[in-house]
Amino acid sequence: MIRFIKETDFYLLFLCLLASGLGVVMVHSATLYKLTEGQTVYRDTIVMIAAVALGVVLCLIISAIDYEVIMKLWPIVAGASLLLMLLLFKFGTGPAGRSDVKTWLDFGVVYFQPSELLKTAFIITFSVHLELVGRDLNRLVNILLLGVHGAIPTLLVVLTGDMGSALVFLMIFVVMMFLAGVKLRYFAIALGTVIAAAPIVWIKVFNTIQRDRFLALLYPESYEDIIYQQMRGKTAIGTGQLFGKGLFKGPLTQAGYVPEAKNDMILSAVGEELGFVGCMALLILFLLLILRIVRIARFTDDNPGKYLCYGVAAMIASQVIVNVGMVLMYLPVIGITLPFMSAGGSANLCIYIAMGLVFSVYRVNKNQTPVDFRVINLYTPYR
Repeated sequence: MIRFIKETDFYLLFLCLLASGLGVVMVHSATLYKLTEGQTVYRDTIVMIAAVALGVVLCLIISAIDYEVIMKLWPIVAGASLLLMLLLFKFGTGPAGRSDVKTWLDFGVVYFQPSELLKTAFIITFSVHLELVGRDLNRLVNILLLGVHGAIPTLLVVLTGDMGSALVFLMIFVVMMFLAGVKLRYFAIALGTVIAAAPIVWIKVFNTIQRDRFLALLYPESYEDIIYQQMRGKTAIGTGQLFGKGLFKGPLTQAGYVPEAKNDMILSAVGEELGFVGCMALLILFLLLILRIVRIARFTDDNPGKYLCYGVAAMIASQVIVNVGMVLMYLPVIGITLPFMSAGGSANLCIYIAMGLVFSVYRVNKNQTPVDFRVINLYTPYR
């Protein structure tokens, strides 16, 4: 136990808990207007607290397991996560009024979003794949197989209607490929292919709602019924000015002015009640967390550990970038939560599962005790 405590990255754990603690407070603030007589805490806040608590426990348990052992279990990890995704096509459900979306499994007491767990599973399996190809990474056949590997989870979440998660998978894939050492010419070819395929995707893949969300950014006055959520979120952030209206004192947040302020639009509550200073402090907190994970990757002795850390860092960074861009009306609404901050049991539980891998990498590579050995009867042709 003493060794386990010494090998735990308490700095990273503190950053995670600080982000989750702030998230719980802001979700509580954003749901105060929903409280009925006799209630002190809304259900979403309770679920988030429970998910964080369970997540931290699982994170520490996973951190005690050598990540190389976890990676050897990749068939089980991949099979379980893919099975949950496939169940969505039969038993999945989505938000009210969106029959085309099947992103949650209803277990009666709670809803679970399999795509959140699939992100961690993909990071594990893709790290294994990158390690297997090794020095032959830039062979065309390996690049194509890696592309197929990245396309499988991306297409699965697209078919369930979860375009936000698809974008996150794509960004994780690109970052891990780049940091693994894939040559730039392959990225150039991929970029050209994406540009050439964009019209087909726009017409054949995107549905009317998804196309309207893009057009609303260019012509907000013509799509007020589509972009009103983002406009209200941006208004709430603007009213906070420099230091905000004060915690639990934001008039718009407390009136439920911004739809889904506890979920995707949680930054609007932060902006109104804690102001520009609070938003910048939150972004700095995310930056410190990501940089810490990258630092662990840099000081890791083997490539699989590096890939795991880079994948988790890419997952968090991509969700922060997309969510903030969405709230500030630079990107369309695509259903991306802000890590550690937004309400939701699945997201908060699964991000700590992913963090458990990072803690495992840190523990295994921290202060490795050198082995005392002696070589005898060793002969070489050199004097």
